[in-house]
Amino acid sequence: MKAALFIDGAPATSEDLAHMALANYGAYTSFRVEQGGVRGLDLHLERLSRQAIELFGEAPAEGRFRGLMRSALDGRQDAWLRVSLFSRHITHRDASWVGEPSVMVGVFDPPPPLQGPLRVQVQAYAREAPELKHVATFGLMRARRQARAEGFDDALFVGADGVISEGSLWNIGLLEGDTVVWPQAPMLCGVAQTLIDQGLRSVGLRSQTRPVHVQDLPGFDGAFICNSATPACAVSAIDSHRYSAQPEAISRLGAAWASREAQAI
Repeated sequence: MKAALFIDGAPATSEDLAHMALANYGAYTSFRVEQGGVRGLDLHLERLSRQAIELFGEAPAEGRFRGLMRSALDGRQDAWLRVSLFSRHITHRDASWVGEPSVMVGVFDPPPPLQGPLRVQVQAYAREAPELKHVATFGLMRARRQARAEGFDDALFVGADGVISEGSLWNIGLLEGDTVVWPQAPMLCGVAQTLIDQGLRSVGLRSQTRPVHVQDLPGFDGAFICNSATPACAVSAIDSHRYSAQPEAISRLGAAWASREAQAI
């Protein structure tokens, strides 16, 4: 599939893309489309509306989001969509504009899920406005590059208080018997995390959210990452501490994520 970008329903122009490249202000959500549907679409739409109001003051109607997604897909049943919010009126010279943002929809081939197990490096870092999935990704990319340069697959963030929060582009869950422990910290609560959490009871697991300090990590039975591209991928090591792969638990987590039926766009 050839990648395509649309802004407010029309093919993106070079002027639009130049503005987005130079004025790094906006937010987005991204997800897999499977047979014309999306798991947790309602959660993605809620995220877009909330972020639009917080960053721009107004939000497009849900029907507008859906219509722009359908138009961009143009009948494709399987794809990866990235839906972004921005405004041509917000520039480095004047960032005061308030109104309904433009919507860019990118259509791409679905990425394959990450194949683990992964080794992640703890790094002291916290995203600005961590509750938002915004476009300021310099710190994330720098952290990932540093982790890769030092022999790890990715970076796991910890605050100045020693509390684990999130990964570069994913959430982390810790396994403690039949309980999934989600870190409690300033962070983005991802859609995949929410879908897994909602489905845990159906696969015989439960969840708990609490602060997790770096020194607590050896006390867990296992760990995994999750995002919209990878429902559950085992973590084999966090820094020097190693975990068993827990294939049965990873399978149950994937089943928990899949227990929510896809919603039609």
